[in-house]
Order: sequence, then C-alpha cells, then structure tokens
Amino acid sequence: MTELAAVKAALKTQAVETPSWAYGNSGTRFKVFAQPGVPRDPFEKLDDAAKVHEFTGAAPTVALHIPWDKVDDYAALAKYAEERGLKLGAINSNTFQDDDYKLGSICHPDAAVRRKALDHLLECVDIMDATGSKDLKLWFADGTNYPGQDDIRERQDRLAEALAAVYERLGDDQRMLLEYKFFEPAFYATDVPDWGTAYAHCLKLGEKAQVVVDTGHHAPGTNIEFIVATLLRERKLGGFDFNSRFYADDDLMVGAADPFQLFRIMYEVIRGGGFTPDVAFMLDQCHNIEAKIPAIIRSVMNVQEATAKALLVDRAALAEAQRSGDVLAANAVVMDAYNTDVRPLLGEVREELGLDPDPVAAYHRSGWADRIASERVGGQQAGWGA
Repeated sequence: MTELAAVKAALKTQAVETPSWAYGNSGTRFKVFAQPGVPRDPFEKLDDAAKVHEFTGAAPTVALHIPWDKVDDYAALAKYAEERGLKLGAINSNTFQDDDYKLGSICHPDAAVRRKALDHLLECVDIMDATGSKDLKLWFADGTNYPGQDDIRERQDRLAEALAAVYERLGDDQRMLLEYKFFEPAFYATDVPDWGTAYAHCLKLGEKAQVVVDTGHHAPGTNIEFIVATLLRERKLGGFDFNSRFYADDDLMVGAADPFQLFRIMYEVIRGGGFTPDVAFMLDQCHNIEAKIPAIIRSVMNVQEATAKALLVDRAALAEAQRSGDVLAANAVVMDAYNTDVRPLLGEVREELGLDPDPVAAYHRSGWADRIASERVGGQQAGWGA
C-alpha cells in the first residue's frame, strides 16, 4: 500500500461522536438565542445527528446528556438511533444544575447531597446498560469560591469514595471517562482542576477509568499535546471533548481559534498509538449564534483536516532530523505537513465512500433546514436543562 493509500485508509476509519446538546438552543449567561427547527426531544436530536453522519460519513455515534435526554424507554431510543444508521455513545451525567448542588455534588459537605449525586451517577450506568453505551463521561462543577470555605483534602476523599462506588458498578465492557476543568463555576479551587488530578484518581481506580481531555479546559498557553502524549504513554487517555476557545471555555467549533494546535494534538495521538476506537473523538460544543447542523458538520470536517495533516507528517524524516539534532529540519517536516492543503484529499476520500466531497454544500442542497423549520412548530425546544 502506498503512503497516500494508507493515509486514505486511515481517514476512512475515523469516527467523531457528536453531542446531543449541540443540536439544541444554547447561549451565554446573558442570553440563549432560539433558532427555528431546533429539536424538541432526543428523538429529533437523533434525526439531526443522522444528517451529520449522512453527509460526513464520520459521525456514527451520539452522546447523551442526562437528564437533558431523559426518556421513558432507552432501549427504544437506541433502536430509533440504529434505524437511522447511528448508535448511542457516551452517557454524560449532570450534577451541576440542581439547587442542592450549590456547594458541590459528590464533594458536598452534606452526606445527603452526596448520596443524591451518587444515585444519579449510578442511574447513568443503568442507562448505559439499556442503550449499549460503553462510556460514562463525568464532569463535576464541584469546588469552592473562597479560601476556608471547605476542606480541600476532605473534598478529595469524598470524590474518591464516590468514584470508587461508580467504578464498582461498571460492567466489564464499560469504562469511566473523567474530565477536568481548571475553573468555572468554582473560582478558588475546583475539585478536578487538571489532568494530574484526574489521572491520579483514575490510576487508583483501575484500567476502566481513563482521562478525558477537553481542549477548552486549560489555562492560556498550556501545551495540550504534551498532556495528550503523557496520557497516551501511561495508557490513560480515554478520549477528547473537542471544541475551541479564545479566552476561556467558549465551546466554539473545534479548530476555530487554533487549528495548528488541533494538528499538533492529532499528531501526538497518531504518534502515540491513539488513533484507535479506544480513544474517543467526541465533540463538546455549543452553537449559540450559528446554525447548529452546519456548524457540527464543519467541526467534523475540521477534525478530519487536522488528522489528515497529522497523518502526512514524514515520520522517518522527522526521526532522522531529531536524531541528528537538526532543529530547523525537524520543525520544517512538521510545518510541511501542516501547510499541506488536504481538502482535495478529503474530497477524494468522501467520493470513494460514495459521499459528496463538500458535506456542507450537500447539506444545504438537501433542504433539511427548511423542512425542520416548517415541521417543528409548537412544543418546547431543547436547550440547556431540556
């Protein structure tokens, strides 16, 4: 197989999981802007997700968020997804929107609140059993705003105790993906603020616990690809929440702010053996002012472009330059790959898969946007909290 054929073959295997909440209305703390045609329930979210997969060929799974995507029959929801060429992906818990969680959830000083939060996490595992989902994704808004508000060590003990209980409940083919975020909504000390804290808890728990890297959850200037390389080396990288930000956690389209960073991350994924189903490529985005479905399609394409460039890095030439200590030559190898226009290559890959080479244009021609705007009238649009 030629090098180009190998790159194409790899690209044809790539899958990006889309988030159910990205199809709903979202906004900032100031305003949520509603759009026509937004889904009113999880089933309509799957209808939209099916369109993303139809035109990209690379988005076969959809992550759920509980209770935003709560239904009476999860097996029926899974069947509905399957009928549309999809599968249900990661189950995301929510321990940050109830009034009880003002001072935290599983780290809360009140044992009754901790029990409530733990029960919700265990319910999410029950939902995994019903949907066939393999991943439980955990993100906690727990933390403190002021020095002395609570005992930092005790909060870590509470966190460890709850995680252990959830870990024990997981099936043999299920895993826990622990996400981190260094601030917001907790401003003084977040209980899972960084990859080191997440890694330490996952290491103690065992093989079924791994770390999720959200690309928007770092301080400015953080070398995210170093974190990725380290977690891969330790076999603890479970997946990504791909998005982009300019200042803080903005949840913009992946690659929008720093496509070079996305390329560097994907190179370390490929270099470290992470381009496998064991590392989940998930989007975690909120499309506040742009049309939802085209933005998600664009995001999938941005991940594909970064991956294609990363696959084109001449690793033999790079290794030789590194061995000889030729700094400029090594950097040139990386930059040559990054500066390659891979859009024609990806167009060929899509055509070979029987897809339109331009997924966004194909979506607009499909008339789906007009159809859902006219059909989805009445009811309550999905959004934050629904």
